[in-house]
Amino acid sequence: MQVIAVRLTAEKISALDAFAAREHLSRSEAIRRAPAGYAA
Repeated sequence: MQVIAVRLTAEKISALDAFAAREHLSRSEAIRRAPAGYAA
């Protein structure tokens, strides 16, 4: 895997963390799954 740095606002991080908690995922796993939603 390759590491990619991104910048997110505090609001987006909060939304990401809330999503990850609802789905029982780590923040990293939620980020890794995001591109699949765009490709579907």
